Amino acid sequence: MKQEKSKHKEFLENISVLKWIWSFLLLGPACIGLMVYLLLTSLWPLPVLYLMWQLTDWHTPERGGRRSSFVRNWKVWKHVRDYFPMKLVKTAELNPNKNYILGCHPHGVFSIGAFASFSTEACGFMDLFPGVRSCLCILGGLFKIPLYREYAMATGCCPVSKPSLKHLLSKSGQGNAVVIVIGGAAESLLSLPGVNTVVMKQRKGFVRVALEFGADLVPVYSYGENNMFHQVIFSEGSVGWRLQQLFKKIMSFSPCLFVGERWFWMPYHCPVTTVVGSPILVPKRPFPTQEEVDHYHGLYMESLAKLFNEHKASCGLSDSHELRIV
Repeated sequence: MKQEKSKHKEFLENISVLKWIWSFLLLGPACIGLMVYLLLTSLWPLPVLYLMWQLTDWHTPERGGRRSSFVRNWKVWKHVRDYFPMKLVKTAELNPNKNYILGCHPHGVFSIGAFASFSTEACGFMDLFPGVRSCLCILGGLFKIPLYREYAMATGCCPVSKPSLKHLLSKSGQGNAVVIVIGGAAESLLSLPGVNTVVMKQRKGFVRVALEFGADLVPVYSYGENNMFHQVIFSEGSVGWRLQQLFKKIMSFSPCLFVGERWFWMPYHCPVTTVVGSPILVPKRPFPTQEEVDHYHGLYMESLAKLFNEHKASCGLSDSHELRIV
């Protein structure tokens, strides 16, 4: 029998989710605004000193960052987890003596499932996979934003760039689970409730990196991620679509017009289950051929489709639901 939540618990969950949404959307601009404001006041030495230090610390995000177990275990993340609710499901062991690239699907509007599962301990990643460290890779440009970069690194996030992936997979020892939301901005624009579409067919860079460093590939699917918000989908060729594509080309991400359950910002209460699939063994090939990349990319897509079909019923989808790979 489902336990009734107290008003206090519901309030904490709402505030925690709102905090996360606002952090995602507004914390970066707020940090930039704060630095500019301080430069115009008598406190100008503070931002100047910080910016000087940031220059000396410029490459830290691409060298593993500065993860903080304190930040990853904030209680606010557990309230975010309970709001939906969210859970992380393990289907196979991950060997702590190996490195992995976890491809997470779908992107959704905010990738909240990926963040809660792999950038916090709210869903118990370290308990499920002892000896393995998860690292969610996000846009590199976010680590250029003063102050915001400290927050992102504290959660264990790193840039999704070649130098960053190279460091994590070859210079940070073993037991690294590098998480990449493969579909990116293009996939976020396809996020609709009840729709399971992933952008994969031309996304092969992560497979090439896996071959170069001998990192096993692991498909991950977050059921319910697309149900959090309703989004306005512009038809291809329309003015809105062109503006989104232009913004994506310039900024590497695309703005979505979305609406939640209430207060505009608040996502719908929908269960989100993130299922971690079985590893695909990948040999080390410092200079992989295109045929090898295509082969393992095909194996990955097959494994992802199999994972989706095996768990869709237990995650609330009907047997008629199909995974569409574009």
